[in-house]
Amino acid sequence: MQSNNFTPPMMNGVSASKVFLDTNKAITATVFEYLCQQFQHISADEWTQRFADGLVYDAAGEKLHIQSPYMANTHVFYYRFLAHEIHVPFEHQIIFENEHLLVVDKPHFLTMSPTGQYVQETLLVRLKNQTQNEGLTPIHRLDRETAGVVLFSKRVETRGAYQQMFASREVQKTYHAIAAYRSELTFPMTTKLRMEKGKPFYTMQVMAGEANSETHIELIEYHGQWAKYRLKPHTGKQHQLRVHLNALNIPIKNDPFYPQVAHKPDDDFSHPLQLLAKEIQFIDPVTQQSFHFCSARELTL
Repeated sequence: MQSNNFTPPMMNGVSASKVFLDTNKAITATVFEYLCQQFQHISADEWTQRFADGLVYDAAGEKLHIQSPYMANTHVFYYRFLAHEIHVPFEHQIIFENEHLLVVDKPHFLTMSPTGQYVQETLLVRLKNQTQNEGLTPIHRLDRETAGVVLFSKRVETRGAYQQMFASREVQKTYHAIAAYRSELTFPMTTKLRMEKGKPFYTMQVMAGEANSETHIELIEYHGQWAKYRLKPHTGKQHQLRVHLNALNIPIKNDPFYPQVAHKPDDDFSHPLQLLAKEIQFIDPVTQQSFHFCSARELTL
């Protein structure tokens, strides 16, 4: 295995992962053994299948086999595919595209990027397949359960400018939510809370102390026990809007985490979380254009 400038091609919208073969790790006889040691959450059977399918390459672009020897101070590439992946039966729409940006209207239930049990059934891989742009990268994220407007960078040269725009809070985001109605609450209001990691680890919780999250909340309309709210987050904590409304005792309709974690089967696409990233506004840091994008999706009472 000799290193050169081989760049593995995108395959079915999936980019290859790169693993360095370290001299400081416990030396193994084969690349297969090393990968099994390094990624113990992936079964040996799955690695065996990847080698058999020709999905593992050396630094020069040669396909490796299960007996290929371990050679330190070089690297290997591998592709990740899942044998059985649940199809998400909802489609995204591209709202806008220019040289630098791709603006997309994401459906509910579609994970942003490959993780866990989703690879092909993610927004990023679908978009890479559609555009054949391997450099496509999300600039910010939406939860799997949340629908609406999300931005992708098309060029690595300008990506940092857009990432900094979000880090500097120069983006105005507006969400819509269907949540419980409480007549004793007065809107508009601004909610400020201290949020920290919760239990289970993928949830957040409200803690005592200085606030680190802030959301402006307006009441749009209500009917019976449900209301439609306009939410404008001034910070970007994980699950911020869901936690803030739950803290007001008006949890978002169909929320699987708040107030209680209630897991559904992965193939149950009924009752989507009633949270929508409706609008996004910003001054483009590269072109200086003023942009305002809206989701075509609507939440109804």
